[in-house]
Amino acid sequence: MCTASEYFTENHYFGRNFDYEISYNERVCITPRNYEFKFRKIEDMESHYAIIGIAAGIDEYPLYYDACNEKGVAIAGLNFAGNAVYREIDEDMVNVTPFEFIPYLLSQADSIEDVKNLLENLNLVNINFSESLPLSPLHWMISDKNSSIIVEPLEDGLKVYDNPVGVLTNNPTFDIQLFNLNNYRNLSIKTPENTFSKNLELDAYSRGMGAIGLPGDLSSLSRFVKAAFTRENSTSETGESESVSQFFHILSSVEQQKGLTFIDDPDVYEYTIYTSCYNTDECILYYKTYYNHQITAVDLNKENLDGDNLIVYPFIDEAQINFIN
Repeated sequence: MCTASEYFTENHYFGRNFDYEISYNERVCITPRNYEFKFRKIEDMESHYAIIGIAAGIDEYPLYYDACNEKGVAIAGLNFAGNAVYREIDEDMVNVTPFEFIPYLLSQADSIEDVKNLLENLNLVNINFSESLPLSPLHWMISDKNSSIIVEPLEDGLKVYDNPVGVLTNNPTFDIQLFNLNNYRNLSIKTPENTFSKNLELDAYSRGMGAIGLPGDLSSLSRFVKAAFTRENSTSETGESESVSQFFHILSSVEQQKGLTFIDDPDVYEYTIYTSCYNTDECILYYKTYYNHQITAVDLNKENLDGDNLIVYPFIDEAQINFIN
């Protein structure tokens, strides 16, 4: 399970919590403009926009979990078990596998409008990456500095929703998640008035009572509400360090700690393996991991973007503790 969000100050920030019980040796992966993307059912692409993101450490192919291209379009794929439906090949459509979805869009889209145009004739086909690595059931949040959409491959076709809350979690479908926010329209950042009874004097005994009823559990429905409320009301200074810090605080409100989401014996739990944050205007990727809370940054623009080989930075996953005595 996972949570994605975006945030605005002077720049646009986008990222996600990657929550799972297994790590696949995640790494920062930069795809330069002349790396040849090989697709299963459409023509290969020899040149394209440069991409930076976090990918599985598997083979010499960027299996991106989330990524941003040099034009500021960002995508995160989140688990969508029980709802995602991938299809057979349709010769009248553009047949792309789910693991090719992020490279296909980010290689050529410079805006959400471009993404929408590419989605019009897209068919997500049921082709595994390999025998040992089957497809994951996914849906996607896609954003630029002007707008955000959600893409869900459902039984009745590929659904594209405008995303007014700038948040995505997992099940149920996005339209239900959005409607569920109506149940929390009473939440406030301010101290609430006593509407319980005019005959009772009830004390505002604590700050934060306007958010009583805000979910605190780790279910995807609850995380959606909490992340949406936190993001919508977040504020910070507009500098880069302050903006990045606030973005990580937004996602830390819904992170998963080891031991709270049991998966299987012996001692298998889902937890927040990493949190990513992209400044999509400057193409800088920031991340921290479960064990390393220090923020690490990789700047796309400091690389040779006209190369043809992947550029990889392994995660810095050991705790970085700053002793001052």
